[in-house]
Amino acid sequence: MLRIQTPLSTWSQERSMKWLVLLGLVAFSECIVKIPLRRVKTMRNTVSGKNILNNILKEHVYRLSQISFRGSNLTTHPLRNIKDLIYVGNITIGTPPQEFQVVFDTGSSDFWVPSDFCTSRACSTHVRFRHLQSSTFRLTNKTFRITYGSGRMKGVVAHDTVRIGDLVSTDQPFGLSVEEYGFEGRAYDGVLGLNYPNISFSGAIPIFDNLKNQGAISEPVFAFYLSKDEQEGSVVMFGGVDHRYYEGELNWVPLIEVGDWIIHMDRISMKRKIIACSGSCEAVVDTGTSAIEGPRKLVNKIHKLIGARPRHSKYYISCSAVNTLPSIIFTINGINYPVPGRAYVLKDSRGRCYSMFQENKVSSSTETWILGDVFLRVYFSVFDRGNDRIGLARAV
Repeated sequence: MLRIQTPLSTWSQERSMKWLVLLGLVAFSECIVKIPLRRVKTMRNTVSGKNILNNILKEHVYRLSQISFRGSNLTTHPLRNIKDLIYVGNITIGTPPQEFQVVFDTGSSDFWVPSDFCTSRACSTHVRFRHLQSSTFRLTNKTFRITYGSGRMKGVVAHDTVRIGDLVSTDQPFGLSVEEYGFEGRAYDGVLGLNYPNISFSGAIPIFDNLKNQGAISEPVFAFYLSKDEQEGSVVMFGGVDHRYYEGELNWVPLIEVGDWIIHMDRISMKRKIIACSGSCEAVVDTGTSAIEGPRKLVNKIHKLIGARPRHSKYYISCSAVNTLPSIIFTINGINYPVPGRAYVLKDSRGRCYSMFQENKVSSSTETWILGDVFLRVYFSVFDRGNDRIGLARAV
């Protein structure tokens, strides 16, 4: 997710500004929606975060084993992979529809795009919503702020019709930014949060909840397949799972606490030695973060073990050594998830190789890791709101 910078994933909200924005929302079709994604540069929101029964999970599988790629209840939406750094997809808002490129972000709950009201330099480089051109637009006087790891915004809540592929949400509340800082040059216009409603800054019901409540999707699940090496084919799917995107069984992991996509991780190891998360820790499964992030000391330890050296803001590795780098193994719910060296190393614009392990700058009283796109390119992920769990399987 675009990580929101707040102490221990608390999100600050402001409602003192007087703007009115209208929101028109949902009339959806019951089918698994697959949305194509594409990769861009990142940001990320924050993380907040008991043990839920493991066995019961197998009893409530939402017919996932029966929903095929041709299933009438699955909607898939293509995503574009931008430089293996982030994935974006197209949505529309308004009547007639206006198109935007957004990050589908499991790390946050708010949906917003730039507005005509915004005079910040960042807004001028992106598509802005022209509210006067939409006949279904409705404004409110509710305002809010969000601070992400790499930028911040101030917005006002409005309502309008929002479309994600074939899914339609009428009178959907969403945010219109009136100020943006740090988003200049980003290859996306806004953010579509897919986390639980309790961590919304704007207080607006998230679009997934609206789709679920209005019966647009028959099963309260969505899933991500993120392509590798800047290839096409990335998708987000709603209402079911397309089994062609993974191999083997889906392994279900209960959330630590209902209300955030955070799970327990047993340990992180390399060459049969524990190198981090000794005695368990927390892991945020976040499609809006490009890297794998953790506490500075432990990330530095990993860089030392793989021979990465700092240069400016990155840790570089000899490109000739990438194929010999050891896999780093994330053990979750007793199952090992190896991430090979070629998956956690990228090339910069000059062809130099650098590590995609980064410091998580959000302060927390517990050891917390963020499993971003580096991890999710290797493992197909299913987010099950009905059973408050995450499913993982090796991506094809």
